[in-house]
Amino acid sequence: MFPIKRDGTRIMEHYTREGAVRRILDGYRAYYNITTFEGEREPLVAICEFFEHSEKYVLSRQANLWEANCEEFVYLFEMECLTRDVFERCRDMAYEDGLKRANIGPGHMYTYITPIFICDTCEKDAATAVGKCRIYKSFRFSLHGWMDFHVAVLEVSGDDVSEAGRVPLLGASAKGWPDGCKVVTNKSGRCVEGILKNILFPDKGKRRG
Repeated sequence: MFPIKRDGTRIMEHYTREGAVRRILDGYRAYYNITTFEGEREPLVAICEFFEHSEKYVLSRQANLWEANCEEFVYLFEMECLTRDVFERCRDMAYEDGLKRANIGPGHMYTYITPIFICDTCEKDAATAVGKCRIYKSFRFSLHGWMDFHVAVLEVSGDDVSEAGRVPLLGASAKGWPDGCKVVTNKSGRCVEGILKNILFPDKGKRRG
């Protein structure tokens, strides 16, 4: 819970890169298998893996009507400044590694590959490249499901919103985001912004009675 001033307003928490990474990993830990890296794969700090299996059968598992396997691989990167070159290298690494981990075949529904970048500043051309990133792949004409690529950048400090497509997150009056934070995603990654908001500021809409 955020502390409350005497006048009823919230004292918003301002995250450093390290604090944001720590809170994000804590939020993912309940549902994801997490592997962390202590500097040996910079700027990659963690890979989070999620698997879900659903099926329906009649009387016994031998009479299987359908099954659906869903998975997501989150790649958490941290750096002081995100440049276009760094973004493209990390994007390609996540894509290639995610496809190697994917379990494609009968019963596969979808795989999400999700690189998340935590930085102090994001250069304009890097933000533009993020917004334009479109990677989608179907398998056996979608009979074996599909892969979609989600990208999100969380800037924990820096200047005001730029024309490069960044979205300003303006403090308690703007749905609980603190001043100084910005986020940019590609089209498929817009859902990631909501996830990050819920993890970093879970009590943004609550007040104590």
